[in-house]
Amino acid sequence: MELNNAVALVTGANRGLGRHVARQLVERGAKVYGAARHPESVDVPGVVPLRLDVTDETSVREAARTASDVTLLINNAGISTGATLIGGDVAEVRREMETNFFGPLTVTRAFAPVIEGNGGGAVLNVLSALSWLHPAGLGSYAASKAAAWALTGATREELAPRGIAVSALHVGYMDTDMAAGVPADQKVAATDVAAQALDGIAAGLPEILADDASRYVKQSLSAAHQPATD
Repeated sequence: MELNNAVALVTGANRGLGRHVARQLVERGAKVYGAARHPESVDVPGVVPLRLDVTDETSVREAARTASDVTLLINNAGISTGATLIGGDVAEVRREMETNFFGPLTVTRAFAPVIEGNGGGAVLNVLSALSWLHPAGLGSYAASKAAAWALTGATREELAPRGIAVSALHVGYMDTDMAAGVPADQKVAATDVAAQALDGIAAGLPEILADDASRYVKQSLSAAHQPATD
């Protein structure tokens, strides 16, 4: 997809990866809507702030009416609560699934006819290496990202006849607020991940593996599972 003169909407554009993606899209010649629950927090020069809460269908529908010229959707907004699946607060588990799975589903459903009506385009879902690796301590987050990976594959097939490509971005730890407690040498720069994401969209890649962690985990999927032993 040609990014110069594209019209993009980036959810969660007020901080972290979303902010870097929005800024780099502007630098590449795109018109950019920066979506956030509090649009006044979107302060990237050249980005049009837009009120959007991915867990609120009314908010999403209104955003789709306002940003009616969109050709590229970046489903970036997400949360991590640290909840485990058995011992964790089930309300937090539901909140992660509402944000990380139903959020991009709701936004994609609203914007698919917009993108199609504008001649086609692309959707990028920001996922994680934990789409494939499911540690107990991050069980809720991993489950939501695994579901979002399935969402990506299914919508890729469903939207292809409508001229809409669907891609997934996988990354381990990024230098953002969400990974603030992770040692610096285990994190990749969000600005580098943003550049790889946009290069992947431009090249039409279905999956973009942005760091060594995501590449390693993906390669390990074919390895035989070793059961726990006493």
